[in-house]
Amino acid sequence: MSLTDEQRQRYARHLALPEVGEAGQEKLLRSKVLVIGAGGLGSPTAFYLAAAGIGTIGIMDGDTVDLSNLQRQILHTTASVGANKTTSAQERLEALDPSIRIEPYPFRLSVDNAPEILAGYDFVIDATDNFDSKFLIARACHKAAKPYSHAGIRNFHGQTMTVLPGQTACYRCIFHEEDAPKEAIPQGPIGALPGVIGSIQAIEAIKYLLGIGTLLTDALLTFDALTMSFRKVTVRRDSACGVCG
Repeated sequence: MSLTDEQRQRYARHLALPEVGEAGQEKLLRSKVLVIGAGGLGSPTAFYLAAAGIGTIGIMDGDTVDLSNLQRQILHTTASVGANKTTSAQERLEALDPSIRIEPYPFRLSVDNAPEILAGYDFVIDATDNFDSKFLIARACHKAAKPYSHAGIRNFHGQTMTVLPGQTACYRCIFHEEDAPKEAIPQGPIGALPGVIGSIQAIEAIKYLLGIGTLLTDALLTFDALTMSFRKVTVRRDSACGVCG
């Protein structure tokens, strides 16, 4: 695959980076990333992945757009209210770059559909908003040996980490399933918070696909928007982990 003149202009800032260059941009165009959740976190992540030229982006979400989503879910507009989030997301991402491929999955990830869907992707973004989905993603990605980025947000706080199954600490190593509440009471978040965390998830995916930099593995990065402070906490694989132990 060689870049067209239009692509060289579109990705000119990437081509100017020695860590990316033409070969790296071609690699991104061949890459496939699955974004699970087209809400607060999935919106900025998917936008930046599309802008970066990720050739295939899968968008998975079974919900429809609600007016209350628009305070933070920037993939969607007022005209999208009532539409499936994957449909809305596909329209916005294709408007940004018509040459990339958007694969909509207007349903939730499950134990049954995960193996077939994950098999077609190089990297997975966990942009979900509930514990059940996060533990399911951790198990499914470990079983499929797919690297993934976890993130969570609440109020004014966010967290994220990158997992390489079988090599680094996984989500289940840190957060114990039996201690997680079954239903989380919505608290915020402040609208711009997922933009910060979701952008980090996009950067991690791009770094992994290009094989550059140091990934956010064996570490949990936390962010407090009220104090504008980041904290990086070192974590280790748990030998008793029910997923990767």
